[in-house]
Amino acid sequence: MAKKKAANNAGTIRQRADGRWEGRVTLGTNPGTGKPIRKSVYGATQKEVRQAMQKILVEVDEGIYTQPSKLTVKQWSEEWLREYTPDVKPSTRARYESDFRNHILPALGSVKLSALTPSMIQKFYNDLQRGEKPISAKSVRNVNGVLHQLLKQAVKLGYIRNNPTEACTLPRFEKTEIQPFDMPEAITFRDSLGDDVYSSVFKVDLFTGLRHGEILGLTWDCVDFDRGTITINKQLTMTRGENAGYQFSTLKNDKPRTIQPAPFVMDWLRERRIAQLQDRLRVGSLWDEGEFPDLVFTSETGSHLCFRVVLKHLKKALEKAGLPEKRFHDLRHSYAVLSIMAGDDSKTLQQNLGHATPGFSMTVYAHVTKSMQEASARRMQALISNQK
Repeated sequence: MAKKKAANNAGTIRQRADGRWEGRVTLGTNPGTGKPIRKSVYGATQKEVRQAMQKILVEVDEGIYTQPSKLTVKQWSEEWLREYTPDVKPSTRARYESDFRNHILPALGSVKLSALTPSMIQKFYNDLQRGEKPISAKSVRNVNGVLHQLLKQAVKLGYIRNNPTEACTLPRFEKTEIQPFDMPEAITFRDSLGDDVYSSVFKVDLFTGLRHGEILGLTWDCVDFDRGTITINKQLTMTRGENAGYQFSTLKNDKPRTIQPAPFVMDWLRERRIAQLQDRLRVGSLWDEGEFPDLVFTSETGSHLCFRVVLKHLKKALEKAGLPEKRFHDLRHSYAVLSIMAGDDSKTLQQNLGHATPGFSMTVYAHVTKSMQEASARRMQALISNQK
C-alpha cells in the first residue's frame, strides 16, 4: 500500500510499490496553460527524499533553481555548433568537429547535460592520456577548451547551473622551446638556398617573420614595390574533415598589418615575380591558379603550395646547409631574434609580428633580451674597468 505524507505543505511524499520513496514538488505555474509545474524526486528513504525536496524549494525561493535538461551532450553539441559558432574560422570549426567526433561524443555523447559531473569529466580527460591511442597533454587541453565552451553556453541558457569542467584538473604540458637561428646560422642558411620557389619562401620568411599561412596566402596586390611595403590581411589555411582542403581565412587576431621589410627582401620578391612570369609563359594554357589567383608563391603551374611539401623542402634545405632540424615557425622566431639584435623596440616588433601586445612579444623573447642585458652589463663593466 502506497503511503502519502505532506512535506511541510510544500509537496507530497509517497512510498512506491517497489519500496522506493517519491516526492513531488510544485515549482510554479505554466503561464501558457495555467497548470502547476511539478518536479518528482526519488530516494531510498523518506528522509533522503524530504531533504532533496527542501533543497529544491529553497533554490526555487531564491530564484536559483535550474530545471535539469533532458538534452544529451550529443544533442546539445549539434545545436551549439549550428547556432552558437557561426562566426568562428573554418579551421577552428573543423577542430571543434574533430574533437567532438574523435573524443567527446564517443565517451560522453549519450550522457544528459544535467548528469555530467566533474569526476566524470576528469576521468574522461585522464582516459584520453592512457587509452590505446593516448593523446598529448596539449590535445587534452584543446578538448577541454571545446567542452568548456559548450557547457558555458548551456549554463547561460539555464540548461545546467554550473560548468563541471571548471572543477577539473588539466594535465601540464611543456611548451616547445623555440629554436631560432643565431646570426651566423641565419647567414649560412640564407647563402645555402637556391633560387626555386621554396628557397624564396624561406628567405622572405626568415626576414619578415610571417606565419606559415600568411606567407603562403600572400598575394601580389598586397606587395607595394613603390612604397616598399607588404600588407598581411589574410592567410591560407588547411581544413580537415568532410570539407578538407585549403581556403583563405582571416588572420589569427583578425587585425591586418602593413610591414616595411629590408630593401633586400623587396628585391627577392621582384626576382620571384620575374620567375613566376617566366613559369607562366613557359606552361601557357596549363597555368592554373584554381581558387587562389595572384599568389606570390606558387608551383611552376600556378597552384598554391602545400604546407607539408614546404616542410619537406625546409628539412632538405637545413640538411644542405648543415644546420639542425627546425620547425617552420622557428623562421618566424629567428626574425624576431634578429630584429631585437638589430635594435627594434617592442612596439615595432609587436606590429611586425602581428602580436596582440608589445608585452606578449617581449614575454615570448624574454630570453633574448635577458642575454642582451647581460652583454650590456659586461660592456659597461669593461668600459669602466678600462678607465682605471
